[in-house]
Amino acid sequence: MNPDLCNKANLNGKNVKMTIHIGADKGDIAETVLLPGDPYRAKWAAETFLSNVRQINDVRGMLGFTGEWKGNPVTIQGSGMGMPSLSIYVNELIRDYGAKTLIRIGSCGGMQENVKLRDVIIAMTSTTLSTPSRGIMKEINFAPCADWSLLQAAVQAAEAKGTPTHVGGIYSSDVFYDERPDLNEQMVRHGILGVEMEAAELYILAARHKCRALAVLTVSDHLLTGEALPSSERQSSFGDMVEIALQAAFPNA
Repeated sequence: MNPDLCNKANLNGKNVKMTIHIGADKGDIAETVLLPGDPYRAKWAAETFLSNVRQINDVRGMLGFTGEWKGNPVTIQGSGMGMPSLSIYVNELIRDYGAKTLIRIGSCGGMQENVKLRDVIIAMTSTTLSTPSRGIMKEINFAPCADWSLLQAAVQAAEAKGTPTHVGGIYSSDVFYDERPDLNEQMVRHGILGVEMEAAELYILAARHKCRALAVLTVSDHLLTGEALPSSERQSSFGDMVEIALQAAFPNA
């Protein structure tokens, strides 16, 4: 299917800009977007931290919500698992809805002894084997990194809250069930703080489209110790991460 043929739909006799994967009207999405992988975490975060919340997307069950945080418009949109899924949503959010600031909020696995469960990792850079953008980069080993203004504001917000926080490089993996322990060993050896599956492509897309991006992550399990938060505790442990992301997006609020 040609995406360009699906960018416009006629709703109630009106020509409304839409995309294949985000069924929101043109004005439904804010310039600042938080991106949890889990659509139900998007729902929880929107209902917990935003006011005047309304659901703006439910295509394929990938929920999206728009509301306000301290008077500032914010959209929280689920992005799915893995870089290919996130790439779809971020491309449409930037290209068709005008998103300018995109912050991933999600879980990650700790990879250093000093990184503990429930700690927050703010990702300066993200190492990968490959990304959906590899075809564009060809032989170039592009170094995806966060927007400095967002990173600086997030660190300040975390320090103000007293949240145990680590700032540095992460690893965006292509697979969840990894059968290459040698790769993880090298990540640990080179100081990588944690592993997740989306941030690198987010950073590349933000660079390509001259937008701002950041990943703020909560450590939900640990590759060295085997510890993991029970599912029942994960959501309740993620509040600091969401607040840090919001404060980073609006440091003067």
